[in-house]
Amino acid sequence: MANLKEIRNRITSVSSTMQITSAMKMVSAAKLKKAQDAITAMRPYSDKLTELLQNLSASMEGDAGSKFAEQREVKKALVVAITSNRGLAGAFNSNIIKELIRLNQEDLKGVAVSYMTIGKKANDFAKKGSPIQSNKSDLFDDISFDKVSVIAEELMDLFVTGEFDKIVIVYNSFVNAATQTVMSEEFLPLKPLAGLDGEAPANATEYIYEPSKEEIIEQLIPKSLKMQLYKGVRDSWASEHGARMTAMHKATDNATELRDQLKLTYNKARQAAITNEILEIVGGAEALNN
Repeated sequence: MANLKEIRNRITSVSSTMQITSAMKMVSAAKLKKAQDAITAMRPYSDKLTELLQNLSASMEGDAGSKFAEQREVKKALVVAITSNRGLAGAFNSNIIKELIRLNQEDLKGVAVSYMTIGKKANDFAKKGSPIQSNKSDLFDDISFDKVSVIAEELMDLFVTGEFDKIVIVYNSFVNAATQTVMSEEFLPLKPLAGLDGEAPANATEYIYEPSKEEIIEQLIPKSLKMQLYKGVRDSWASEHGARMTAMHKATDNATELRDQLKLTYNKARQAAITNEILEIVGGAEALNN
């Protein structure tokens, strides 16, 4: 059994760890509320805009569609991997990395894949052997629509100029504080909302467009793509804080349980030491009497 000093040191160490994890949990909980409100308010607008553009794209004829909807043979693909800059968030980052590996082995097998990383953890993964187009990890220092718009414009230029034939976004979608879903969305080229026969489904909403469909596509699609990327970043931001809050809550509970076990061990060791001292005193007294 360890001596009393070693057990006291372990109790002190575990207590310090428990204070740190508890503080991190409270910080993440405070940030989560703001991030959750932002993504919850954004989703209805983003989803409706995507639905509108899909219906519009499905109703276009021939080559009248947008340059962003051009379907090409996929020889080069760009994966935008959104993770966090810091760890201690449970499986938040590892789930994204697993999805990136799956994409390489299945969906993008045989395709030259490059990465645009948003988050240091994704950048660390890509460094192990994959080409990195750019690293945007500093985005999380101050998330704003203007900064995300610059990145989205860069992605659109890379597709239009033919440098990449397909662009995919991989991120964690926020469900609640304890649950995040890994999403792999095709950013470009745009896909119309099509039925089984390749035409617009029967239940597609009919719209009257003013000005023309072509003008709307030219101006609205870039805004929609910027919003899609911004939603992905915001989703990931909220998911990160939810995952970290949950992980730190579990870590705090585990530290509390370990501390209680160490205290019990310490008390047992202290009682055993006291008993031994009493036995030595009694034994010494009896020896003197004899």
